[in-house]
Amino acid sequence: MHESIGQILITTILSGNFVLAMFLGMCPFMGVTHSVKVAFPLGLATTFVIFMASVCAYLLNLVLIPLHMEYLELISYITVIAAAVQLVEMYVKKQSPELFRALGIYLPLITTNCAVLGVALFQTARDYNFLQSLTFAMGGGVGFTLALTLLASVRERVRFSRVPNAMMGTALTLMLAGILSLAFMGFAGLGGGE
Repeated sequence: MHESIGQILITTILSGNFVLAMFLGMCPFMGVTHSVKVAFPLGLATTFVIFMASVCAYLLNLVLIPLHMEYLELISYITVIAAAVQLVEMYVKKQSPELFRALGIYLPLITTNCAVLGVALFQTARDYNFLQSLTFAMGGGVGFTLALTLLASVRERVRFSRVPNAMMGTALTLMLAGILSLAFMGFAGLGGGE
């Protein structure tokens, strides 16, 4: 299967969006999207971790596959992801303590974000070359950030609207997420689809 770089990028951002099409990374999607000020930086932090996980997964496969040690892939990916999250966490804590407090538990939870692990596993399963892997990771991170930011901006808007009491809270958030997901499914014809 030969996919162009453009197809991989467009598909991963839109029709193959990890959050809105594959429903990976739902914990931060539902939990951090109260404000764009918090959602966007978490998206950027996750994008960095996704990118690092992708690069390291590709390099690990160059070592593990010739040695017939594919059984170590998963634990290796998780170790790399945990290390990248620690770097991000230390950087954010030092540079912006206020943002660090605002992100709360969601920053260290990037380690267990299935979208991050999904990038490493999907690119390995699809047998992407290095450039395709980088593109897939960038598209995944941009798509993740876009999904978080879109839901946060809609939720900020809805906060000032008159909404029936029965629809407030989680019910409204799930409906908004469903509408965003349907909108992104409309992009399925672009980039070759999934």
